[in-house]
Amino acid sequence: MVKINEAVIARLEKNGHKFEVLVDPDLAMDVKHGKDVNFDELLADEKVFKDSKKGDEQSPEMLKENFDSEDFKEIVTKIITHGDVQLTTDQRRAFLERKRSEIINIISQNAINPQTKTPHPPQRIENAMEEAKIHVDTFKSTEEQVDLIVNAIKKILPISMEKVDFAVKIPAAHAGRCSAIIHKFEIKKEQWLNDGSLAVEFKLPVGLKQDLLNELNSATHGDLIVKIVE
Repeated sequence: MVKINEAVIARLEKNGHKFEVLVDPDLAMDVKHGKDVNFDELLADEKVFKDSKKGDEQSPEMLKENFDSEDFKEIVTKIITHGDVQLTTDQRRAFLERKRSEIINIISQNAINPQTKTPHPPQRIENAMEEAKIHVDTFKSTEEQVDLIVNAIKKILPISMEKVDFAVKIPAAHAGRCSAIIHKFEIKKEQWLNDGSLAVEFKLPVGLKQDLLNELNSATHGDLIVKIVE
């Protein structure tokens, strides 16, 4: 549980009423972006307030009337998701830097230079974003912003978010471990065969092709079948 003095207020105003919860700022932003979090670590106090500074709680009747639910976690999630998380200036700056780094890394890992078919290093992506005067939004998810940013920096860099269809067959001895690796990507077809081996077809960002092959070869000691699906 986050300490009271380290928590921030997440507030939602609805139908003329205020609903506040005291939350860990990092985990609250994860909730806002649709991620699952540990509610024991998220909350400083398992209460919904109408004024958290005064310690005035909202009544169960008011919560049910406004959220159509008596489920505490569901209510808290709605307050955070649809309300405002009141971050300090330093917290906003830290979140912005973290979000910017996440976006740069995702673009670097998933995009390629279509002329050379090679990835762009993170520094090149960052330089292009600065030249294009890209403003990262702290409160929008990384996924929401990546495509917009790639389109913006196309004027500066030859860049494409190409994906390739991959198919792999993994022997039973390595199937469990490799399944976890592959499920990080967009699965198109998956089949567990009678001998316990695993056959999977999935979409892979072109820029991650060699990294994935290295990871799978290491996990299976080269004992796998890989092909690119045309």
